[in-house]
Amino acid sequence: MKLLDISELSKSTGIAASALRHYEEKGLIASIGRRGMKRLFAPDIIDQLALINLGKAGGFSLDEIKTMFGPDGRPALSRQKLHARVDELDRQIERLNALRDMIRHVAECPAPSHMECPKFQKLIKISSKRSLGNSPTAPTWSRSK
Repeated sequence: MKLLDISELSKSTGIAASALRHYEEKGLIASIGRRGMKRLFAPDIIDQLALINLGKAGGFSLDEIKTMFGPDGRPALSRQKLHARVDELDRQIERLNALRDMIRHVAECPAPSHMECPKFQKLIKISSKRSLGNSPTAPTWSRSK
C-alpha cells in the first residue's frame, strides 16, 4: 500500500493542502503518520475526499458531513438526512426557477416601461413581502408575457 503525503494527495485530488489540514482538524479525515514534516494518508482517503466534496456540493456543512462517516472513516449515510436535503434542494430549485422566470419576463417585457407592466408590479410587491419575511415561498410565474 503506497502512502500519499499531503502534497501528493493535494495534487491528485485538486484539494489544497490547507483544506486537507482543515478537514483533519475538523475530524473529517485522519493522517496515519508523517514523512518528515508531511502528513501521510492511506490511498483510500481519496474516496473519502470524494464523498466530502459531494457532500459540500450538495450543500451540507462540514459538521454535517462529519456525521456521515463512521468511526472507521467509512460512509455511514443517514437516508433520512439525505431525503431531507433532497427536499430542501427541490424547494431551492423551485425558487430559482421562479426567479429565473421573473427575471426573464423583466428582460423581455413588451411594456414601454417596467413600471407599466402588471407582472413587474406584482414582482415588486412579492419581493418587498419576501424581504420583510412575510412570504416564505417564491411565486409560480408563467412564462407568458
